[in-house]
This record gives sequence, structure tokens and C-alpha cells, in this order.
Amino acid sequence: MKNVDYDLVIVGGGPAGLTAGLYAARARLNVILFEKIVPGGQVVTTDWVENYPGFPEGISGPDLVQKMTAQVQKFDLNIETNAVVSMDLSEPIKKITLSDRVITTHAIIIASGASPKKLGVPGEDTFYGKGVSACATCDGPFFKDSVVAAVGGGDTAVQESLFLTKFAKKVYLIHRRDQLRAEAILQERALANEKIEFLWDSVLTGIQGLTDVEKISVQNLKTGDTKDIAVAGCFIWVGILPNLEFLPELVELDQYGFIIVDANMQTSVAGVYAAGDVRSTPLRQIATAVGDAAIAAFSAEHYLENVKE
Repeated sequence: MKNVDYDLVIVGGGPAGLTAGLYAARARLNVILFEKIVPGGQVVTTDWVENYPGFPEGISGPDLVQKMTAQVQKFDLNIETNAVVSMDLSEPIKKITLSDRVITTHAIIIASGASPKKLGVPGEDTFYGKGVSACATCDGPFFKDSVVAAVGGGDTAVQESLFLTKFAKKVYLIHRRDQLRAEAILQERALANEKIEFLWDSVLTGIQGLTDVEKISVQNLKTGDTKDIAVAGCFIWVGILPNLEFLPELVELDQYGFIIVDANMQTSVAGVYAAGDVRSTPLRQIATAVGDAAIAAFSAEHYLENVKE
């Protein structure tokens, strides 16, 4: 092999990145993992995980991440806090521009995850961090005995709304349809929770207040009626966007901007793989991220064995 800084670079330190790092470190590859904040990804902000195998009683998101991180550290995975700014994938030896330097590598696993999507309604950006949030685990305790609103109908929206009821005295759950998309057991819990009031067939149209959130405007899509509701906070869970600001156009994406891969987790560029929430997939869970990453690391190792001089 030509002289490069690393055999493999992993971008992202969530469950996918950590799993890829575990496999790569055990394979004794010259590997480094870059995470721009802290290892764990969205799992760090997840209150309780009960659908990841091996934990029959469930486990908190931060605890699960701590265990994953401790496991990869056992195999001396090199984890660096740094941001990937851009990539040059035009040659077999790939160049990655970081916040402080440029490095070279033969292979890359992109496991940079995804971030909550915004609605784009008036007041959303103004009050972000001042009552508007996408993380109940982070901000729920600030709303003890308060009335809050939540927007969405999927697993995250319902699970996080249930978590909010530990603190808030009431949660308005706003959903644009007349039934939830969340898995059945979460729906059952939410519908049975007296603290949650559903606003069906409705959308959030605005968020108002002076320095912090004081009220929201909600429109019923069937009747067209709009009403204001006094709330102290508004949590928004309406989907996710891939964290791919650094990715060149060379890599093929689906219509939503997620990376398209084959069965080996390889992208449209040889030696570049993707795993977890950042890839085009029908399911984004910790279990699927871990599975993706194991395949990606195995594929990358095989690719490295076949790289010619």
C-alpha cells in the first residue's frame, strides 16, 4: 500500500461509528474515529432504550453509550474530537479536511448520523433553546408542572411525549393526521396517559412569546380553524436530516439526501461505506445501526486487503 495516514477513517461516534471502530480495532487496522461533539450521537439524548437486545429491563441512552465506549476503548480505538469539513474522494487515496489539518486514508466509513428536522414556522428559530427543543431528555426537567406542546406522530414523538409527562402537568400532542404512526405499544401508552391531549388533523403554525415561549398557534387542517394555546415549551419531532455537510457530490444520495449503499454498505465510491441513520434505510434504530456498522467494517477490511500498490 502507498503511504497514507490511516487504513480507515470513521466519521461519527454514535452506535454505528463505535461498532465500526470496535470491529476495525479488533482487526488491528490503523483506524481513527472522528466525532465532533461526544460519542453516542442521538442515543445520548434518549431517556430509555427497551428494544435493544441484551437489556431485558431496558437501559438509559447515556448508560448504553458509556458501555459501548468502554468496550471500544478496551481495544484501544483512537477516538478524536474533531469536525470533518470536507472530503476529496476522486482518487483511491482519499483526502479528508478536518478543522485543523488534512489527512489521507484508503477507506472511509461514514456514520455521521442525522439531526432533527425543523418545521420552519415563525418563532421556531427565535425561541430555539428558549422553550423550543427537540430533546425531551435534555430539556424536559425545565418544564416541571408546566403545560407544553409536542409535534409529531412517529416513535420519537410519542416516546418523548410520554417522557415529558414525568415533568409537565399536560402535553398537547399535535399531529397532522388522525392516527399515530408510532409502534403499537407506544400508541397504547400515549392514548392511556391522562396527561396527553391529542390535537388530531392539526399543524403548528407559529410560536410566540417575549423572551421565552408563551403560546403557540395551531390550525385544524379539516376545518381551517386556528387557535392559540398557552404553553411554556414546544418540542418538535417531525423527522430527521442526514449530517452530510462535508460530503462531495460524487456519492450517490436518495431523494431525501441519505446515502445509498449496497448490501456491503458500500457507497457509489469504492472504499467509502456508510452505516446507521445517515444511510438510506427503512428503519433507523440502534440495532440496525450496529448491524450496518459490522458489515461496513468487514467490507472495509476486505477492501483494504485488496488495495494494490
